[in-house]
Amino acid sequence: MTTENENGFAVVHTIAEVREQVKAWKAQGRTVGLVPTMGFLHEGHKSLIERAVADNDRVVVSDFVNPVQFGPNEDLEAYPRDLDRDSKLVSGAGANLLFNPSPEEMYYPNRTTAITMATITEELCGKSRPVHFGGVCTVVAKLFNIVTPNRAYFGQKDAQQLLVIKRMVRDLNFDIEIIGCPIIREADGLAKSSRNTYLNPEERAAAPILHKALEAGRALAESGEKSADAIKAKVREVLATEPLADPEYVEVVDLENVHPVATLDQPVLVAIAVRIGKTRLIDNFFYPELH
Repeated sequence: MTTENENGFAVVHTIAEVREQVKAWKAQGRTVGLVPTMGFLHEGHKSLIERAVADNDRVVVSDFVNPVQFGPNEDLEAYPRDLDRDSKLVSGAGANLLFNPSPEEMYYPNRTTAITMATITEELCGKSRPVHFGGVCTVVAKLFNIVTPNRAYFGQKDAQQLLVIKRMVRDLNFDIEIIGCPIIREADGLAKSSRNTYLNPEERAAAPILHKALEAGRALAESGEKSADAIKAKVREVLATEPLADPEYVEVVDLENVHPVATLDQPVLVAIAVRIGKTRLIDNFFYPELH
C-alpha cells in the first residue's frame, strides 16, 4: 500500500510499486539515486540521502533488515527497527520513495540463487561473519535490479562492504555508479551506527577509543611511517588503554583484494573491529583519503 504526503514522498512495500514509480520517473527523463539501508536511520544515513538528493532528480531509500546477511548467532531479531522514525528522516532529507519490503516480498521461499564472492570477502569482517557478504551482495543486486538506479550510495564506515559492492558492480557489469560517502561521527568521535543503541552508558563512554586509536595510527602514517606492523601496533597500543575494548582485528589491507600488506606503498584501508561489552563495533580510515 502506498502512502504519500503533500511533498510527493511515499512509502511502498512491494517490488511492483517501486518498479512502477521508477519507470514513470525514467519516462520523464529523471535520474534516480538509491540509498540501501537496514533502517533505524541516523545522521550517517541522512548524509547519504542528502548526497543522493543533490546528485539525482529522484531518490529511493530501501529500509530492509536483510535476513540472509546475518549468521545463526547474530542479532537479526534484536536489530532495531522504527519505520515511522525512518520515514520522517527520509522525507526530511528530501528523498522521494521509501521501500520497506517484507522478507517474503524480497525472497521466494524456494529460491536457489545467491551471489558469492571470493578473495575480497575473506579478510576483516569476512573471517568472523562468513555468510555476511554473500547476503549483502545478494540483496544489493536485487535492489539494483528492482530500482535500476543511475547511482547508489554507501557509507565508508562499512569500508569492506563499499569495496565489495564496487567489485560486484564491476564484475557483473551493472550500469550503476557507486559513490562512497564519509563517515559521520558523534561529537566524541564514535562512528554513528544503529548498533550504538546496544551500548550501556559505561560502554558508550568507552566506545570512542576506536576513533582515538585509529587517529593515532593515521598520525603515524602521516608522519611517514611505512610499516603496516608499526601502524597496527600503535592502534593496538591505544586500544589497550581501554579495559572494555576487546579487539577482534586490527588490519592494514590493500584496496584491490582487501588482503594484508606489509608496507604502505599503495593506497590502504586501516580497519578495526572491537567488541565493547557484547556489541561489535567497526571503524576505519583510508590512507590516503578517498576522494
